[in-house]
Amino acid sequence: MLEAHPSCFPKINASNPDEPQLTYDHKHAFAVAPMIDWTDRHCRYFHRQLTRHALLYTEMIVDEAAIHGDRQKLLGFDDAEHPVALQLGGSVPEKMAEAARIGAGFGYDEINMNVGCPSDRVQSGAFGACLMRDPDVVARCVSAMKAATDLPVTVKCRIGVDDQDPEAALSELVAKVVDAGADAIWVHARKAWLQGLSPKENRDIPPLDYDRVHRLKVDYPNLFIGINGGIGDLNQAVEQLNHMDGVMLGRAAYHNASLLADVDARIYGDTSNPVEWPDIRDRMMDYAGRHIASGGRLAHVTRHMVGLFQGIPGARRYRQILSTEATKPGSGPEVIANAFAEVDLSALGVAA
Repeated sequence: MLEAHPSCFPKINASNPDEPQLTYDHKHAFAVAPMIDWTDRHCRYFHRQLTRHALLYTEMIVDEAAIHGDRQKLLGFDDAEHPVALQLGGSVPEKMAEAARIGAGFGYDEINMNVGCPSDRVQSGAFGACLMRDPDVVARCVSAMKAATDLPVTVKCRIGVDDQDPEAALSELVAKVVDAGADAIWVHARKAWLQGLSPKENRDIPPLDYDRVHRLKVDYPNLFIGINGGIGDLNQAVEQLNHMDGVMLGRAAYHNASLLADVDARIYGDTSNPVEWPDIRDRMMDYAGRHIASGGRLAHVTRHMVGLFQGIPGARRYRQILSTEATKPGSGPEVIANAFAEVDLSALGVAA
């Protein structure tokens, strides 16, 4: 069996063993990032079929929506998705605390505060990345959320926004949220430009500064710190884990979901449950059938599956079937079987 990456185990500060040690679950060395309109419950169920260990995140849910909206629609999830974290957006401590209590009641494994999203909608609500400018507000929210639930409360942030100095901005934010009780920090290693760049441009144009995040980890040896941003495959993920406690992939994991099939072995050293693609097909057909029976549409499920099998013979036809046939009225789970039938599974080392 492969050995698990060292980041999967608690770290001890040998220079000062009396310091408080990491309490955040180190099994969360690999995570799939929260992505609005993408990481819904159907996406998470699918991703969980590919990896037993990765930490999965919801889309960002605004605190007001969690409090006043259709909670089952917004927050409901399948037990198979565990471990799964709820990401909340907001800036009013009392509302964030109430939303955290509600999320805990649904059975999530973690509550995360969004301090990284740069979209106009988030800025108009005075939360997301713009909160990098107001670490005191973030700290008050974290403190209120910690008081409201026994779950880990974590923060996902940028290294800064606009003309902020990333050295000072990131250090100030982290110092204050740690004092407030944050259990872990996930850092997107780019600035966000709140004016002049779209959310998509903010994922590509501001330069990555992994070294800044690595220095943060040196400053906080006993705090779980994970890194996000521009990490395109598992080789890069493993390299980052030489410096960090956790690594988070977003669009790379979504658009090339096949890489998740190697996470358990590459990151966690667990080869006890290798992915069997015919089993994935059958489980997703069963799941899609249940979703359709409850009033949903096949495309709600299959839109998240299009990124499988990149570079494998038959992948193009697989994508065509899911992209066209699954959207037709009355389409059923057999579309998934038809799409899988076009893929040369022997190229993946398994029998069809």
